[in-house]
Parts: sequence; C-alpha cells; structure tokens
Amino acid sequence: MAALCGGIVVVAVVVQGIATRRVADARLSEWTEDQAIPVVSVIKPDMRGKPTTIELPGRLEAYSQAQIFARVSGYIKEWKVDIGTPVKAGQLLAEIDAPDLDQQIMQAEADVTSAQANATLSKANLERGQSLIASGTVSKQDLDQRAADAANKQGLLKSAQANRDRLRVLEKYKRIVAPFDGLVTARATDVGALINAGSSGGPALFVVSDTNKLRAYVNVPQNVAPRIKVGTQARLTVPEYPKRTFAATVEASAQAVDAASGTTRMLLVVDNANKELMTGAFANVSLELAGPDKAINVPSTALIFDQSGLRVATVGSDDRIVLKTITISRDMGREIEIGSGIAPDDRVVVNPPDGIASGDPVHIAGAAANGVPEAAAAKRALAKPPG
Repeated sequence: MAALCGGIVVVAVVVQGIATRRVADARLSEWTEDQAIPVVSVIKPDMRGKPTTIELPGRLEAYSQAQIFARVSGYIKEWKVDIGTPVKAGQLLAEIDAPDLDQQIMQAEADVTSAQANATLSKANLERGQSLIASGTVSKQDLDQRAADAANKQGLLKSAQANRDRLRVLEKYKRIVAPFDGLVTARATDVGALINAGSSGGPALFVVSDTNKLRAYVNVPQNVAPRIKVGTQARLTVPEYPKRTFAATVEASAQAVDAASGTTRMLLVVDNANKELMTGAFANVSLELAGPDKAINVPSTALIFDQSGLRVATVGSDDRIVLKTITISRDMGREIEIGSGIAPDDRVVVNPPDGIASGDPVHIAGAAANGVPEAAAAKRALAKPPG
C-alpha cells in the first residue's frame, strides 16, 4: 500500500514538472516574440506653415557710380583729389593741358573772321546789284549769282561759327569735375600723363561713387524667385563685421532666368549713411521666404529612401506599420514639408528601424500596448526572461 502511494506521488511530481516546464516554455516563447517587436516613437504631423530662410552670396556696389574719362586729348596739368576723398557735384578733380585744342580754337576763330568778311562782301555785292537792277546795268542772271554767292558765304559763316562753338564746348572739358556728390574710389592718372579722348584709351581717370546707399546683387534660384517680391526685407552680413547684420530691401528683379546658371538676378538696397560698408565687397544675403498658412511637416529623420522610392512609415490602428509613398514640397533641413502622401491624422514613425516593412507589428513608445500601460510594458520588456 505504501509503495502504491509512493508511486502515485512520484507520477504526480513528474506530471507537475512536465506541465510547469511547458508553461515556462510557452512564457519564454511569448516573451521572446514580444521582445522581437520593435518599440517606435510616433508623432502627428505639424500642420503649421513655416517660413524658410535662404542664404545667398551677393556683391555690394555703389548705388550710383561714374567712370570719368577725358573728353579732350592732352596732358594732365594737375589733379586735385585722391582716392577716398569726398567730393561735391561740380567740384574740380583735375585739369588737362590741351595745346592741340587751343590751336584748333585759334584757327576756328580765324575761320569765323574770314567767313564773316566774305559774307559781308557778298551781301554788299547783292545789295548793290539790287539797286542797279532797275536801271538795267545789272542783268537778272548776275543778280541771281550774287544772291547765291551771298547765301553760300552766309552758310560758310554759320559752319565756321558752329565749329568754333563746338571747340569752345570741348574746351570746358579741360576741367574734369565730379558729376554728383560722392566718394572718389579710384584714380588712374598722374601729372604729365598723356590723355586720349574717349573711353578706349585706357582706364577711367577717376571713379566717383555714391556710397550713401549701396546695391547688393544676388542670383536667386529659379524655384525660389517667384516667392521673393519687391519690398521683401533681407539681412546682410559681411566678413569685416562678423557679429553684425545690416537691413536690406529687395528693390528690383530681372524677371528673367539666366540659362547658364538657372537663377534670377535681384537687386537689394542697403542704407550706408554711416559709410561702414564698402563697394565691391562680398556679402552674405539672408532672405526669409513666407510659407503657406497650413502645411504637413514631418522630421527629416522620418524619411525612408530605398529601391521603392521616398516613403514614410506610419502606424495603423492595429499597431502595424503602413509605408506610404510621399512627395516633398520643401526641404527645411530638420523638417520636411510634405507635398502629398500622408494625412494630418497619420501617426508618423520618427526614426523607423532598418528593414521595417508594411504589416510589421510595433509597440508605440509612451502609449498603451495591448491594454498594458507603457510603464508596465517597459518593466516587462526589461524583465528577465521567465524560466
């Protein structure tokens, strides 16, 4: 009897051990499968329209700039101003000694005197003939010849006078003066230098620049140009003032795309009343582009790019992955404005794991999973495997 009871106990112990082991194996399998499901962070897309800042290189130039060349040939007699000198409109910059022009003026004066004498004589002959025509002393033909000669001499006189007046006007250009108030930014001549009239004989003698305002030219990419309107405010930085910014305003646009660069040239105006900025200097131009009132924005880390194209991983109502193909409207660096592909109420995976595919189950960080609060789920995930 005792042996029978002992056998029953042994059998019961064996059966209980087998059952316990099976339960432990089942729990271990469930724990292993649960650990294999990734935990992901999700967000709802940001629906606020956001401005974009674009940085472009630019070049500063004087608002008004005149390259001054000689109008007459000769030699520099003296110059009055050097580079960096402020000048007023009409102020003398230099004087030219033009002996050839002086001789031409003297010759022109003599030509006028001679033409005047000839014209006076021809007029007197005409008047004498007109007084004798009634008596028949002078023929009609002779009178006509005298009239033609008088008209010809009068024309020669006017031509000589016009040539003299032209040379006298040129004589005024022996004095080189500033065309407007500004700053002398270049001088390329010296006393005794031979000067040729016109702009083909070498560099400009002087360059006068109005630096109270400066122009900043930038080349804007074609896809951005329509969003930059005249009057748009901008900020400029220059290497010589690394911690300062200068306000600028878009004043004009070329309204055309350069075929070589694919950009549109735009003009900005910068106030430079304090004379802190220099013409010809490099500047970095920062333009803020207005965004739409509403947009779908997601972090750039949410993008998946593989052989299937550009996609975003979302989590469905059954806590399974749904991959959606998207298009990008704007790349703002850390955030991407989505053109199409996802809805405002989608749950977007912030950092999708490698190899994730549609239909994969996931646990959502910070949310309940299978009815278990996330805190408890985290404890379960960190717990040692049963066994």
